[in-house]
Amino acid sequence: MRIKTIEKLCCPFDKKDLKLDIFTKDINLNILEGILTCAYCKRKYPIVHGVPIMSPDEYRQMELEQPIIEKWKLEHGLSDMQLVPKN
Repeated sequence: MRIKTIEKLCCPFDKKDLKLDIFTKDINLNILEGILTCAYCKRKYPIVHGVPIMSPDEYRQMELEQPIIEKWKLEHGLSDMQLVPKN
């Protein structure tokens, strides 16, 4: 994913802007791994192999997304990270 792409994306839940945290890039500076976070609703959307996973809550496959988040927590020293905020 190119960094300029973030300017065109918004949270699918509430249509607010997203914050980008980059974990890895390729030699052309394209984003390979990272997290998009909605500052408003606190939902997190992983970027895996350059593809942002931005499905609405009812279509998200947490059992596939959570292992990626757990790996990143270990590799990047992240604190407790929830993909969908607790009610």
